[in-house]
Amino acid sequence: MKKAFLTGITGQDGSYLTELLLGKGYEVHGLIRRSSTFNTDRIDHLYRDLHDPKARLFLHYGDLSVSGQLMDLLHSISPDEIYHLGAQSHVRVSFDMPEYTGDITGLGTLRILEAIRKTGIKTKFYQASSSEMFGAAPPPQSEKTIFQPRSPYAAAKVYAYHLAQNYRDAYGIFAVNGILFNHESPRRGETFVTRKITRAATQIKMGLKEKLYLGNLDAKRDWGYAGDFVEAMWLMLQQEKPDDFVIATGETHSVRDFAEKVFSRLDLDYQKHVAVDPRYFRPTEVDVLLGDPSKAKKILQWQPKVNFDQLIDMMLAADLEIARKEKTLFDAGFARTNSERFS
Repeated sequence: MKKAFLTGITGQDGSYLTELLLGKGYEVHGLIRRSSTFNTDRIDHLYRDLHDPKARLFLHYGDLSVSGQLMDLLHSISPDEIYHLGAQSHVRVSFDMPEYTGDITGLGTLRILEAIRKTGIKTKFYQASSSEMFGAAPPPQSEKTIFQPRSPYAAAKVYAYHLAQNYRDAYGIFAVNGILFNHESPRRGETFVTRKITRAATQIKMGLKEKLYLGNLDAKRDWGYAGDFVEAMWLMLQQEKPDDFVIATGETHSVRDFAEKVFSRLDLDYQKHVAVDPRYFRPTEVDVLLGDPSKAKKILQWQPKVNFDQLIDMMLAADLEIARKEKTLFDAGFARTNSERFS
């Protein structure tokens, strides 16, 4: 039975990847941060009690800022594969918390690579790189495109990208970079723009709110489905030699396009409900991200299965069900949660 170790296991990608790995017979170990409240809702349906002999998912308390603990965990688990997904991953927030972003998103990667080197475990390492690293580079962006990061988050990811390459070359570690373009799902965090739009639109449809406030409506992104993208992560670690890959759909759409499609599916006019708030603008914007996944299609034999319209339908169906439940509670006199407090 293969063993996998995941950072960021409680996030969107971590949950889909855990499903994939368990389905392939892996034993999965995940790193989680200690909190007074549980934040494992995305993987609760996969978890079995530790006393269950069929349990194959194990969670370990730890933090990407603590190198000694990471070393101890990797030494004791000795995983065949490591998927490093954990990070401070919100681009806009990285401008507000640049030091923390650099520590966790950048140095966190260094700490894991050093743990691999110092323990001497034989493992394959996946680094979750980001299309944000391309920044101001003209589209389409491929593995040969020069990075032009436009945020502390992107800069930290560029640092982590080069670390993975350096440890691969210097120490012979099987390390790969998956340069993933935007990937969404019903499990996406509610402060990310796609989920923010589908949540608000369904709440507006249910009469629970009137307005949605967004930043740059003209920013264009290459949006895919997270469930498809985690398969590419796994495929990268099944290759004979480590390499770096762009994972994308090859299509780009603006935030405005996304919002218009979402509202129109609910028979709503987005222009009546969407307003621009300059507080959501980034100090330096990334105008267009459009990935060229040709290399991944050729070598990994990977291609996305869910298209842009199907992704929207999937997210809307899930959020409409949530909004209906919120409406029922609201009508019964219960206060609803304000999901935009930190949006």
